[in-house]
Amino acid sequence: MLFNSFDFLVFLPTVFVLYWFVFKKRQNQNILVLIASYVFYGWWDWRFLILIFISTIVDYSIGVLLDKQKKNNRRKYLLWVSLSFNLGLLGFFKYFNFFIDNWIEAWSSIGVVMHESSLNIILPVGISFYTFQTLSYSIDVYKNKLKPTKNIVAFASFVSFFPQLVAGPIERATNLLPQFYKKRTFNYDLAISGVKLILWGLFKKVVIADNCAIYVNEIFDNYQGQSSLTLILGAVYFAFQIYGDFSGYSDIAIGTSRLFGFNLMRNFNYPYFSRDIAEFWRRWHISLSTWFRDYVYIPLGGSRGSKWMQIRNVFVIFLVSGFWHGANWTFVIWGGLNALFFLPLLLTNKNRKHINISAQNSLLPSFKEFLQMVLTFCLTTFAWIFFRANSVNDAIAYILKLFSSQNLFHIDYLSGIERYSFEIAFLIPILCFFEWIYRKRETPFEGRYKNVNEAVILILLLIFGQFTNHSSFIYFQF
Repeated sequence: MLFNSFDFLVFLPTVFVLYWFVFKKRQNQNILVLIASYVFYGWWDWRFLILIFISTIVDYSIGVLLDKQKKNNRRKYLLWVSLSFNLGLLGFFKYFNFFIDNWIEAWSSIGVVMHESSLNIILPVGISFYTFQTLSYSIDVYKNKLKPTKNIVAFASFVSFFPQLVAGPIERATNLLPQFYKKRTFNYDLAISGVKLILWGLFKKVVIADNCAIYVNEIFDNYQGQSSLTLILGAVYFAFQIYGDFSGYSDIAIGTSRLFGFNLMRNFNYPYFSRDIAEFWRRWHISLSTWFRDYVYIPLGGSRGSKWMQIRNVFVIFLVSGFWHGANWTFVIWGGLNALFFLPLLLTNKNRKHINISAQNSLLPSFKEFLQMVLTFCLTTFAWIFFRANSVNDAIAYILKLFSSQNLFHIDYLSGIERYSFEIAFLIPILCFFEWIYRKRETPFEGRYKNVNEAVILILLLIFGQFTNHSSFIYFQF
């Protein structure tokens, strides 16, 4: 079920009314959340429910057993059972065909012909997200950072919580799970802030991301015949497409959660105003970045040890993060590029230089800050080309064509969609304006001109919103 679909427009108020006016007791509300989450998730394919149910039972049982077991070697064994099961499940459904295809290709390169035999495996929606969420529970229980729950309904609701189930934020059990234990009463201010986040997320999704997607798809699918400037615009449009799409989903998820009395972690914090790559990754997909930091980077040694160890740890994190996104070498290269961009900051000990937001005490950034933001955006956008391309060869060909300097100042008429891309060049600056002015706030719907901003966003939604195609969110494929 998509947030930007008619189905969800009916689903959400129905669950909301039942939650607050019929199922008033905490345990009954948790049962309703669980049922609603399974309906929401099973809307794509009911078979996916089997996997999430098994994953829930396994990690719930591991938690109970870890609580009973006091011997370290047996506790470690139980943790490895959880790790092996969850990562094995993720590896099979997400990477089986990838490894088979690369195995065959490797043998073919030395002249050995092998016949391809792959299972027609369907990738379950959101498996990367809920797998990491349940893993964090088992790891935190093992490290005694969290008391395991005996409430199976609360735990199952935590694993399958429908607002953030399929594309995050990846919630820690230490934050979300205890909220299922508490009595929840309707909070008007919290609900209103949730509605505003939903509105802002919809704007970023259906106005920015979905309009960008029209041009991005046409340009990337036909890059061979496009001018250099058109290819540059294609890369920039994709940078805003993936930002509007993913951060828009996160805003809607967080806002929807607030309607039911839950608080989720912030997942994006105006990342395109970052002054270096390190700051960018502190502001982009925060739930995943902090997950890898806490459960992979720090256990590897983090920033302790020699520079060579630190460099190794950084590359491990970024390469694993790239591979987490999908079974394609394009994602691995994308992760590797970000590691290379991060490396100079690590070597000069400047990776923690920019902690506060740009232009903290002024309306406009300094000239130096402006140049830093432009450079960071250019590096990020360059890496996004590999993220978007269908193959490594396509990405390299796109980049070579981009730097060919052919018709540098010419914007192509996109014959496949019979239009130029001028309207999105009008919408993107509007997004940047609102985000810059309100970069210290959660949405533009706070402060002195909140009513005016709400009216402007609603008008733009009605004029430019892509409501008819109900396009899926990019991160559903991960």
